[in-house]
Amino acid sequence: MFFFGRERYLIDWAVNAIVKKYVNPATEALEYSKLEGMDATWSEIRNSCETLPMLSEKRVVLISDFPPLTGGKSKSISETEEKELADYVKRLPDSTLLIFTAETADKRKRLYKAIADCGGAYEFGSLNRALLTATVEKRLDQAGKKARGAAVSHFIDHTGYFDKETDYTLFNLENDLKKAIAHAQGEEVTTEDFLSAVAGNIDTDVFAMLDAVSRGNKPEAFLRLHNILDGGENVYRLLSLICSQFEIMVSARELRDEGQGMPAIQKTLGVHEFRLKKALQFSESYSVQRLKEILASAYQVDKNIKSGLLSDVLALEMFVAGI
Repeated sequence: MFFFGRERYLIDWAVNAIVKKYVNPATEALEYSKLEGMDATWSEIRNSCETLPMLSEKRVVLISDFPPLTGGKSKSISETEEKELADYVKRLPDSTLLIFTAETADKRKRLYKAIADCGGAYEFGSLNRALLTATVEKRLDQAGKKARGAAVSHFIDHTGYFDKETDYTLFNLENDLKKAIAHAQGEEVTTEDFLSAVAGNIDTDVFAMLDAVSRGNKPEAFLRLHNILDGGENVYRLLSLICSQFEIMVSARELRDEGQGMPAIQKTLGVHEFRLKKALQFSESYSVQRLKEILASAYQVDKNIKSGLLSDVLALEMFVAGI
């Protein structure tokens, strides 16, 4: 079998479920072999697979992060040995379950095709919103807690899990949920509990800052700006994201004014629905011309900082004040 994808949390869960089903806990140390993909040799893999289990239904051999399945090169396995391995998985002993894992998959590889045909290749990508919501609710239930649907939804949005270039995964979600549950004073986990636990990401933090601006709450906007900077965020990355957000706002607003609906706008711009909704929500407070002026001033902030005309913090504060 080959497990791959962004959600390593789910891959680990699947592997552990297989080990629990087939390997006797008393002999797990002997009958569950774990090899590092970069270092595992062809002879080590074969020997591990051909060792018979003693007290378990099957022997499980895990080869994690195996380069040949991602299109990369292994320093321990030659191309000839890789071909031999592809032939070997077709005649694997019935007493052995061989599992490969990797973050990505090169489906053109001979080894991938052999595994897919004989044991199966399974991708563990990001969960959709319904499944992610169900996962959060299940964890809360297991902890003897509950939360309102709006609080759970706000928590999910704030994590940035669905952002296009996010590195936030279920591992992060699990840790943030534990912190939120620990923070809750009673049976109910509130929105405040969730947000106190989430480190968040720069994308949602910028939206929160701009949301405060659109509501006319400049003190909150300045507070959020300084929280971002105090968190060690790179000024130029922050500026790049602000410009990107306003570029989306201008484009989305123009397309909407032309009569296009959300699905069409999302397809045209190629951004996540959550980010698009936030952009349109903010743009409602301004004309298209004003949004373009704000975008131009955001570009000017970068020039002012790089030219030494203003310090980075002052330049950003003046930008926020002028929105």
